[in-house]
Amino acid sequence: MGRALYIFFLIFLVSTGNLRADVRVATFNIAMGLSREGEMAAALESGANERLKKVAAILQQVRPDIVLLNEFDYDPGVDAAVMFNRNYLARGQHGREPIEYAWHFRAPVNTGIDSGMDLDRDGTTGGPGDAWGYGSFAGQYGMLLLSRYPVLDDRSRTFQNFPWSRLPAANEPGDGSYYPRDVWKRLRLSSKSHWDVLIEIDGAELHLLAHHPTPPVFDGPEDRNGLRNFDEVRFWKYYGHPAKNRVHGTTDWLVDDQGRSGGIDPDARFLIAGDFNADPFDGDSVPGSIGQLLEADWIDTSCEPASKGGREAALEQGGRNDRHRGHPALDTSDFNDEYTGNLRLDYLLPSANLEVTACGVFWPAADEPGHDLVDASDHRLVWMDIRL
Repeated sequence: MGRALYIFFLIFLVSTGNLRADVRVATFNIAMGLSREGEMAAALESGANERLKKVAAILQQVRPDIVLLNEFDYDPGVDAAVMFNRNYLARGQHGREPIEYAWHFRAPVNTGIDSGMDLDRDGTTGGPGDAWGYGSFAGQYGMLLLSRYPVLDDRSRTFQNFPWSRLPAANEPGDGSYYPRDVWKRLRLSSKSHWDVLIEIDGAELHLLAHHPTPPVFDGPEDRNGLRNFDEVRFWKYYGHPAKNRVHGTTDWLVDDQGRSGGIDPDARFLIAGDFNADPFDGDSVPGSIGQLLEADWIDTSCEPASKGGREAALEQGGRNDRHRGHPALDTSDFNDEYTGNLRLDYLLPSANLEVTACGVFWPAADEPGHDLVDASDHRLVWMDIRL
């Protein structure tokens, strides 16, 4: 092969994603929060679930090295990562090449775990609205992280049990009148959980800060879900900015499920990932919710993930989309066009000391490969290439 042809071939490989020195990280709400306990296990075991096949095909096309999957039901009795790898990812889906992940991280979430209290104040206990996080069964709407690099479990952290009231200046619903004092003190901040998953990449360390805040709707004038969403996002403002987690001169308030206190190390490199359920301009989140992070000087927002398909969808669907202020190319979800429209809800937010080389949203337009896969979920995968 001549030198010029060889160089052209290398450029082609890089441009098509087949040869990359960078690490590709992704977040994807696959909307597999199923309605009954055990459904996810059955779908994983069968290898024949059409939605999971499309999810696998998307991962096989984008080929992230690390991916956070939101709304992937958590079942402690099922090795979900092994089953998903074996029955879906290791098989070529929709003409794509197989991909496998040797490491994973999963942990319990608050959804569906009964609090024993009447949290939704409907006069009864034991319903989905009375769980620590809304859910019909324990583990519904869970999270799963897959990685081609080692996950350091013993140094990773979870904040499933962190009390909402412990967050500085916590936004108590109804100006403090909605929940009785004893209930408010016991409420958990995370509707699912907050994770700090430590991943080792060729000797370097990357913290994947994962979460999935509650939708800021389905409540009343007290705005309990909107305020909880705001504070679930705000948690990272303290955890990811070491100078801010010293409240009253101490970090003792920021305690994880393992009993360790304090936020992330000042020089740590991280990505905050997940479905934040907060759009910068549109939707029902409390104003400024996602702005708490998008406007932070310790986060690099210079690379805004975008797609051609998001812009195309908004133009074709019209309705609420025509009144949105946000740019449709940045949208990551496809919702009801009359009432909600498409929104930017899914994010990868890197620390300012992390080098970002590219980013995007997997939302192919009608003339692009993969357009037939996007109906796997009402959310779109967001990816980012970083260099360590």
